[in-house]
Amino acid sequence: MRIRVTHQRITVALQLILLAEAILAIWGQRWFTAFLTAMIIAITFFPVLFERRFRIHIPPELQLAAIGFVFAALFLGEIRDYYTRFWWWDMALHTMSGFLLGILGFLLVHIMNETEKIQVHMNPGFVAFFAFMFALGVGTLWEVFEFAMDSVFGTNMQKPMLGDPSGLTDTMWDLIVDTLGALVISFLGWRYLKFPGGRSFLERWIDAFIERNPRFFGR
Repeated sequence: MRIRVTHQRITVALQLILLAEAILAIWGQRWFTAFLTAMIIAITFFPVLFERRFRIHIPPELQLAAIGFVFAALFLGEIRDYYTRFWWWDMALHTMSGFLLGILGFLLVHIMNETEKIQVHMNPGFVAFFAFMFALGVGTLWEVFEFAMDSVFGTNMQKPMLGDPSGLTDTMWDLIVDTLGALVISFLGWRYLKFPGGRSFLERWIDAFIERNPRFFGR
């Protein structure tokens, strides 16, 4: 309960920061910033709406990680220009996206592995491999999306990096850190299934997810 209350307070604090930014943007007639900030505020409510719509309870730590990622990527990265001010900001966020996508991929295949409605059982190695490939696949699709946006609409999503104005270095480092983040999560997921009882942060999150969603695991 204490964790959930802390999560809610941090989420509200982030939402208030975003609301203040939106008001200032409207006051200054910075319409794109106001629109983007409003979209970020809406995204921060997605975990709660998702829980109510699909009755899938998300651990508060995972909710906060997702909201924090959106805040860092869109608000700090795009609006506050952290991508340009700090060369490592994009790499850090792609590493985090590898973590989050790896967790999502692991949970998806773990639910399939445990539910009685699907007659399939995969060994821990394959579950970890699926989580790794899921995270890497989504990360690759995002890079394709960035390239398409830059080519068609003239945006600057693939940014100059380390003296390379083409954006290729940015794309390759994004994929590299995506891979590293996904690899860490895949290993922790494999260890969770192979040697139950570990207490890494991922294992605690998985245990919390299973405890709050017993219907997916025949409990």
